[in-house]
Amino acid sequence: MLQQVLALIVKELLAVLRDAKSRMVLIGPPLVQLLVFGYGATFDLTHVKMAIYDQDPGAASRDLVARFAGSPSFQVVADLHSAQPIDALIDSRQVALVLVIDRRFTRDLLTHRPAPVQVIVDGRNSNTALLIEGYANAILTDFSLAWSAAHGDPPPPALLDLRARFNPTLNSHWFIVPGIVALLTQVVTLLVVGLSVAREREAGTFDQLLVTPLRQVDILLGKGLPGVLIGLLEASVSIGAAVWWFSVPLRGSLPALYFGLTLFVIAVTGIGLMISSLAVTQQQALLGAFLFMVPSIILSGFATPIANMPFWMQTLTLINPLRYFLVIVRGVFLQGAGLSMLAQQFWPMAVIGLISLAAAGWLFRKRVA
Repeated sequence: MLQQVLALIVKELLAVLRDAKSRMVLIGPPLVQLLVFGYGATFDLTHVKMAIYDQDPGAASRDLVARFAGSPSFQVVADLHSAQPIDALIDSRQVALVLVIDRRFTRDLLTHRPAPVQVIVDGRNSNTALLIEGYANAILTDFSLAWSAAHGDPPPPALLDLRARFNPTLNSHWFIVPGIVALLTQVVTLLVVGLSVAREREAGTFDQLLVTPLRQVDILLGKGLPGVLIGLLEASVSIGAAVWWFSVPLRGSLPALYFGLTLFVIAVTGIGLMISSLAVTQQQALLGAFLFMVPSIILSGFATPIANMPFWMQTLTLINPLRYFLVIVRGVFLQGAGLSMLAQQFWPMAVIGLISLAAAGWLFRKRVA
């Protein structure tokens, strides 16, 4: 019986690899998505367009303006001579920030008085606005410390000493790219497995498969294991690209990563078999796969923290295998995590895999009956 299951696995792999469209789905889009998301999806801001309205002819204001102009985060595109164009520049999105320096700025600093600087930010995108404010505040803080040291003024009574563990430079690619590894693995595995039974039904060969000596569980294994193998291969390629192309450090245990990856792929395979058992055509299988993928990405913590979600939605994330694998892949890459540290993430995926595979078998038997 094992030999027959292996023959079915080989048949399924050949059916996927011989079909030009299937090869394109497996090879082209994942690589393109890895490159696009790897380079395009970032929380870092560079060359933010800004305007400067400097009313002070003093040396302090020139020093501050030079710091903004020399920063890789900002690009000065306009020097204003009045406050009138500010609203028009921001409304038309020509600039995202306007720095307004009062005419008494240098005098106030020399006389040891507060010298406020106004920063006007385009707040239509609140996340971007907060990042811009943070960058501007960092430049102003560095300027204040340098001025105090150069002129013998006392430093501020309290200073923020920021040290980031696991990601010292706060490079957002280190956070995003491991998440893309998990995301692409789910997409490829779900599509391969989700289309397997539907493809047989659409081609009219599913009834022939049922009259073979294979049991229903053997057919499910033959349909599911190719997806597991392809998912592991796809993930390995993505992991290699993350390490050698995007230079994301892989600090943790490879056995822990691949153990979690195997459990994750099995769980996704069970979900894909459930979708494939319900679908009559490949179009229905594709629709079912995407109906699952979009909520699973939103509820995984890929882009937004699960802790910020409402309690009922946090409870809903517990049945999402992507939630657990994201913790594993980011923990291994950045935190240097091992098997013992990730144990709490392994067993939920194993439970989800067992339940989804059992449900797929039940649905398969029900549809056959």
